[in-house]
Amino acid sequence: MKKIFRSADILLPKTDALEDWAVIACDQFTSQPDYWERVEEHIKGKPSAGHLILSEFDLEHRLDERIAHIHRSMDAYLQQNLFTEYPDSYVYVERTLLNGTIRRGLVGAIDLEAYDFHAESTSPIRASEQTVLGRIPVRLRIREKASLELSHVLMLADDDRMSLIAPITARKEELPILYDFDLMEGGGHITGWLVQGDEASAFDKRLSDYMEREWHRYEDLDGKPLLFAVGDGNHSIVTAKEIYEAEKAAHPGEDLSRSPLRYTMVELENLYDEVQQIESIYRIVKHTDPEKLLAHLKDYCVKETGMTPAPAQPLPEGKKAENGQAEGTHSGYPVVCCIGNTETTIYLDPSRGQLAVSILQDFLDYYLSHEEGEIDYIHGEDVVRELSKQPGCIGFLMQPIRKEQLFPSLKTDGPLTRKTFSMGHAKEKRYYLEARRIR
Repeated sequence: MKKIFRSADILLPKTDALEDWAVIACDQFTSQPDYWERVEEHIKGKPSAGHLILSEFDLEHRLDERIAHIHRSMDAYLQQNLFTEYPDSYVYVERTLLNGTIRRGLVGAIDLEAYDFHAESTSPIRASEQTVLGRIPVRLRIREKASLELSHVLMLADDDRMSLIAPITARKEELPILYDFDLMEGGGHITGWLVQGDEASAFDKRLSDYMEREWHRYEDLDGKPLLFAVGDGNHSIVTAKEIYEAEKAAHPGEDLSRSPLRYTMVELENLYDEVQQIESIYRIVKHTDPEKLLAHLKDYCVKETGMTPAPAQPLPEGKKAENGQAEGTHSGYPVVCCIGNTETTIYLDPSRGQLAVSILQDFLDYYLSHEEGEIDYIHGEDVVRELSKQPGCIGFLMQPIRKEQLFPSLKTDGPLTRKTFSMGHAKEKRYYLEARRIR
């Protein structure tokens, strides 16, 4: 079977201050400008991945200047011989999270020929969530002239047998350590080991076995086989795919199997690793009439039979039943609506969809096409509650989906509603660290 996840020529900076180099994923803390202002101050005048990426906070702040700075910095770092290259390698990564648990992954590259982000995709690698096409043009402007790529992409394997990465974990003491340091801004700790030679070949064999097994899994469900799902950073892969397709169009009939643009770097993780957490991504709507929005939401999709707004309370507790709703007197999907210091739990009608977040997003898309308001996607209940205290704001808290729902849902129904879930809390997102030359 065709190899669609493989080793790569990986670059790491020659610096003793990796805590200055690594910065968090660009799509985090977009509503908290103080975070990115602290990062910018911290890395000023230092070699840092922060000079090679564009935070989404900066999308409305000196955009042209930032993109030009990114391209200049990439070229300068290469001219300065800043990197050590590890050819034909993987990097085994352990990320110590805020609660002390360790999330494990393997950095390599995917073949973009095996990826398609469209809703009707039948490719072996697919997006787990819908793509917001409006987020792509700026990323294209960066990548189309970039000499380097860095990645915050997390790709998921449906490996309930723990066959892919766990054997590397068991042998990590025999591998060379590449880095071992604390991440800035309270991001926890990260350690990376070099995987080359016989260890890489052994992984490749296990990968082939996994792909063969997955090809025949869920045969009772409709849809083509699904081998991997992009759990985080899908818009970065879409950008890489678009650049590669443009390269193919410019060189019709040529063999581009060795072109670096055909591949993009990701960290492969196992969905079934016990520390792997699928976190809800919450919603907040700003610059709106929150009471009016809530009234329309109730009219649109609240379960009517026996459904009345509940008193302010945390997300309902108790055993989770099918589709994530809590058992009890309510049969709908619970959503906590936050306005100022008031919280109200409503229950969404299950007949409108499989997931609360999908029903809510459909409503918000419709409502905001007719009424004033601006939606943002937030990690962390405390952040939602704090932001909802601002005038003209309403926040929404939902329960996460279950692991075993993910791959079957993607296989039969396609990508989930955008921003349905997150791989961990905001501070636990992947940091830009490894690099790869693409030109």
